[in-house]
Amino acid sequence: MANKNISLWQKAIVIHAVMASFKKLDPRILWRSPVMFLVAAGAVLTTAIAVLYAVQGKSSGFEFHISLWLWFTVLFANFSAAIAEGRGKAQAESLKRSRESAFANRIMKNGRMEKVSALDLRKNDEILVEDNDIIPGDGEIIEGTAFINEAAVTGESAPVIRESGGDRSGVTAGTKVLSGKVKVRITADPGKTFIDQMIAMVEGAERKKTPNEIALEILILGLTVIFLAVVVTFPFFSKYIQVHVSVVVLVSLLVCLIPTTIGGLLPAIGIAGMDRLLQMNVIALSGRAVEASGDVDVVLLDKTGTLTLGNRMATQFIPAQGVTEKELTEAALYSSLADETPEGRSIITLAKEKLGIHGTDITPPENAVFIPFSAQNRMSGVDMQQRRIRKGAEDAMAKFVKDNGGGVTAEFSKIIEDISFDGGTPLVVVDNARVLGVVQLKDVIKKGINERVGQLRKMGIQSVMITGDNQLTAASIAAEAGLDDFFAQARPEKKLELIRKYQAQGYMVAMIGDGTNDAPALAQADVAVAMNAGTQVAREAANMVDLDSNPTKLLDIVEIGKQILITRGALTTFSIANDLAKYFAIIPAAFVAQYPALQILNVMHLANARSAVLSAVIFNALIIPALIPLALRGVRYRPMSPTALLYRNLLIYGAGGIVLPFIGIKIIDVLLNLFHGA
Repeated sequence: MANKNISLWQKAIVIHAVMASFKKLDPRILWRSPVMFLVAAGAVLTTAIAVLYAVQGKSSGFEFHISLWLWFTVLFANFSAAIAEGRGKAQAESLKRSRESAFANRIMKNGRMEKVSALDLRKNDEILVEDNDIIPGDGEIIEGTAFINEAAVTGESAPVIRESGGDRSGVTAGTKVLSGKVKVRITADPGKTFIDQMIAMVEGAERKKTPNEIALEILILGLTVIFLAVVVTFPFFSKYIQVHVSVVVLVSLLVCLIPTTIGGLLPAIGIAGMDRLLQMNVIALSGRAVEASGDVDVVLLDKTGTLTLGNRMATQFIPAQGVTEKELTEAALYSSLADETPEGRSIITLAKEKLGIHGTDITPPENAVFIPFSAQNRMSGVDMQQRRIRKGAEDAMAKFVKDNGGGVTAEFSKIIEDISFDGGTPLVVVDNARVLGVVQLKDVIKKGINERVGQLRKMGIQSVMITGDNQLTAASIAAEAGLDDFFAQARPEKKLELIRKYQAQGYMVAMIGDGTNDAPALAQADVAVAMNAGTQVAREAANMVDLDSNPTKLLDIVEIGKQILITRGALTTFSIANDLAKYFAIIPAAFVAQYPALQILNVMHLANARSAVLSAVIFNALIIPALIPLALRGVRYRPMSPTALLYRNLLIYGAGGIVLPFIGIKIIDVLLNLFHGA
């Protein structure tokens, strides 16, 4: 992905946002925000009146000032949305360049290769990718294994293993093969890859309004219509109350009373939320899912590849009685050299660490004959002169030892039983009829899982693991990860049934998975996060894709969802509350000439009617850019009860929305009269 540290206030982004602010004055764009469209219409009307007064030789300074600040109000609102889009625009350009410059070695039906542009690849095309090649399209590895640098997408420089035949077969356009040769089947047509989706997301073209956003806009529109009706009908009743108020003052009254603050910031809040997800390398395919994440009650996590690193790893060598750890380690190393499974490679890694072997070169004994691992024999090994060293599953090794005239002791059987009870997998290492010991394989919990699960619990979210493993293994992993509950031996239909059960009880359910067997559950969940390293089927079933394949990120996703909801609520409260101060500024100014008793409402002691109206309009315009940083950053989420959250919202943003405008309008009024007097 493009640089995550792109500042929103870089010169290029700010210049682009300023230019976009004027482009967004296009009525075809403005009408999408009824509040700002109304403010723009008022600006056009007051500008026309100011020009007319100037042509007629009348004093038009007040009218021109009001018009200017109304235009600023619209421009500041446009700027808030444009600056939120700014970082995404910069990222989109970088992503476009990476997509357009990529090429691919497409495998033709006759087996020959042809070099084509990445943009010419189609779904189900097969390509060959080798050392130092850029992967030109989203796909699945159907043959081979490779170390891949995903920094272009995830920002992480550490390479990862991707291989065929499992849940770690997914590859993403723009990543780079460091070593290995893989055959990849393209899974997305041009324009539908993850990079294309990211470009569309950051450019805002595909960002649809969510139900909460639509509901808030309906509330804003309702308030706007009410105040518009009051202002429009006022001239018809003015003769009965013997009050004359100019059109410019009426427009100012309307603009100050309708919720212009939240109307100007609402687009920026939504865009900024999506942008924060993209900064975390999460592609949200549904805006509805982003907000739903803020209401999640239950999180279901797949085990393999989600909670764990994906394949069981060798964690310990346990020698049999009378055998040294070094002897067992060497035997495990040599017997695994022909084992190409991830488990076999992990044994080699652990053995090299124990033996202090550096680099990749391991010199086997002369005349050694290696026996590769096979699913049928469930073992691998090496024959060296009179020694026949084997490593494999417990029952396969018991038969091998028995066939060679040996047997397994009760003490050794107890070691195997203990490993299984703790959720591990024992692989037995033998030398002819002699049992050397056991290699313990264990699911390795991804870093940070326990801490994140604890934070979810503080947020009132229940964490549940669902796995196809047996009860003992599932219980061990769930306890190690600190989960609230688990379901073992869960087939795809059971996962789906479990989600439907939670949803029937009124819970909002999030599901994280990476395998084909997770797809039905992902499709059913309210918030479905697929690991990018997983299968294409899982990614297509989900409504979010984590490019880092890090399940702990769900907490961040939930916090962003809550931030969006809380930020909208906070700024809406502030917007409505600050109307009260503007009411006390404009109403006395509009009617005090005819009704001197209304002077009692001039609690801010504003200098005169025109100064009061202009001060309110200026404050109304300036508060929008002042709140842009808050709208973009979001109101910080802290775990608390809904009641406490409501009180906090009313205390900070409700009371603040009343007090701040009183202070701001008074300061502006003093400055206006100071400069006017000067």
